Amino acid sequence: MIKNPPLILASSSRYRRELLDRLGIAYEAIASDIDESSLDGETPLQTSQRLAVEKARFVAKSHPGAVVIGSDQVADLGGKKLGKPHTRERAVEQLLAMQGRTVTFYTALAVIAPDGTARERLSATEVRMRPLSRETIEAYVDREKPFDCAGSAKIESLGIALMESVKSDDPTSLIGLPLIALTTLLAQSGLEVLPGLR
Repeated sequence: MIKNPPLILASSSRYRRELLDRLGIAYEAIASDIDESSLDGETPLQTSQRLAVEKARFVAKSHPGAVVIGSDQVADLGGKKLGKPHTRERAVEQLLAMQGRTVTFYTALAVIAPDGTARERLSATEVRMRPLSRETIEAYVDREKPFDCAGSAKIESLGIALMESVKSDDPTSLIGLPLIALTTLLAQSGLEVLPGLR
């Protein structure tokens, strides 16, 4: 049996930890201390890709020999970035702007191998939101409190009721960590999830 290198998730997100737990492999979660602001002229897609790599590299610098996972998600509403709302007011504002429209959630993934090689993937999820009244949105926000969720709608719980349709290549992508792509990148980076998996 192959002895896996140490695995680190460069994130403090409980959603990403819960997803990674599904793979049943040992890992450590270490938050990356980077500025997550968008750069001038940067698209939501570009922001997600850059931050996923920066998060992974930040943690990998102090953990040589480990496989490090970085991930970032940005919601794109007609070219406008929707990040984590942090407050009730901003969550309601985001959902009002999204009602009846299609939002693309870009979930970028970066895996740094023990030799420093970076491998990247991007998963895009298109979410069509139902036409919603302010009353419905406020009731949802008060019940769910989605303040730590990009776009303010959690598909894994009550947020599913706000959505008309979801199109994605990976059902875990919208929650924050695309496991289909991740298992491939881990295998390519020298970490065995299942024997023979490439």
